[in-house]
Amino acid sequence: MNLRRLLAIAYKETLQIWRDPRSLAIALLMPLMQMGLLGYGVSLDIKRVPLCVYDQENSQLSRGVVNRFTSSDWFRQVAVLQTDRDLRAAMDHGDCIAALVIPVNFSRTLYMTGQDSLQVVLDATDTNTANIATGYAQGIVAQLDADLNANWQGAHGETVRGVGTVDLASRVWFNEGLDSRNFIVPGVVAIILALVGSQLTSLTVSREWERGTMEQLISTPVTGLELMFGKLTPYFVIGLLDAVFCLGTAAFWFHVPFRGSLFTLVLTTALFALVVLGIGYLLSVRIHSQLGASQIALMLTMLPTTMLSGYTFPLDQMPQAVQAISWLVPARYYVTILRSVFLKGSSLWDMAVPVIALLIYAAVIIRAAARAFRKSLD
Repeated sequence: MNLRRLLAIAYKETLQIWRDPRSLAIALLMPLMQMGLLGYGVSLDIKRVPLCVYDQENSQLSRGVVNRFTSSDWFRQVAVLQTDRDLRAAMDHGDCIAALVIPVNFSRTLYMTGQDSLQVVLDATDTNTANIATGYAQGIVAQLDADLNANWQGAHGETVRGVGTVDLASRVWFNEGLDSRNFIVPGVVAIILALVGSQLTSLTVSREWERGTMEQLISTPVTGLELMFGKLTPYFVIGLLDAVFCLGTAAFWFHVPFRGSLFTLVLTTALFALVVLGIGYLLSVRIHSQLGASQIALMLTMLPTTMLSGYTFPLDQMPQAVQAISWLVPARYYVTILRSVFLKGSSLWDMAVPVIALLIYAAVIIRAAARAFRKSLD
């Protein structure tokens, strides 16, 4: 392999990137847009659920119940309803996701019989929000029940002695605040690398076919290996710069805790970049159309990275067949590495399986890409 020829190809490809506004937009603007949209726009934390209140009693106790719901960070009161028709209209128009209904004579029934019920109506078109809001409401009502029992026992001078009590002491590791942003933002780096790397490199050789310059390229003494590394070098540098920008934004702008080794992060990022760049280059060699190569690259990298890497959906909740397919997705290993390095501070040894998987992927993809190019017009 001749270094001079390799650098000449790399220089030519760098000029091509500079002269192509589409490539520059993908390389420079895409990471900024993705970090902003996904970092701020995607969250698994459900807070301040819009709540409508239908208090049919309007007593001191019922107002206290409403205050328990609205004083927490879980619900946000948006309307006070007066009739059943108002309740139906508010839910139909999407004014609220949850509605608290307090029945008439709630206080009287509670004090006379020792029990009564509240009703929470939920809009379950978004099942995730509805399930979480149900849990919030159950927690508030459970605390209300405990406080009412304690107040009654204190007022009557009675205590209830149980057989025993068991307390649950929970301790959260790695993401102590249970902040979903710490879970989501590191995975954005994998999305950006997969998108930028595969999309840009899928145009490299197919561009030569469409512009009619393939004959000139074949007539040069450049070997297939020199062509591959020469064309991939500028994109590898761009990919690393994008990764540095995204990782720095995650740590310093979104304040995702970084507890691992910078060397481990750079090494594994370089491996994943080689994988996605190799996939894009391989498609560019095999498919002579820029549009066709870019579309297939998008299908093979972006969609699996988003859906089957564990970035969006937990893999252990998927069907067994889908979980088996996810083992073939390189981004699965990189997303695992990113979260382990950021939140757990894991070492290379701790992540031996995903690191070795990326090494194997990089070796196989680069070898296949190198062997795919033939100095022929067929």
